[in-house]
Amino acid sequence: MAKKTGDSVYKIVEVIGTSPTSWEEAGRRAIQAASKTLRDLRIAEVVKQDMAIENGKVVAYRTRMLLSFKYQA
Repeated sequence: MAKKTGDSVYKIVEVIGTSPTSWEEAGRRAIQAASKTLRDLRIAEVVKQDMAIENGKVVAYRTRMLLSFKYQA
């Protein structure tokens, strides 16, 4: 029998991934790192993207995300 959506509780954490090449890669890196310690990741919501700049050049892309995962007591 399928569980109703209301039968579960989810926790949200904020993570920031970085990449020298793109925001997408920064997001992938954050999820890969988080998945090593968080189980049952469900949703990644991008809340902010920015760039680090040095001497007028982009040196890093940063993606800030909220990750949700199923809470297990």
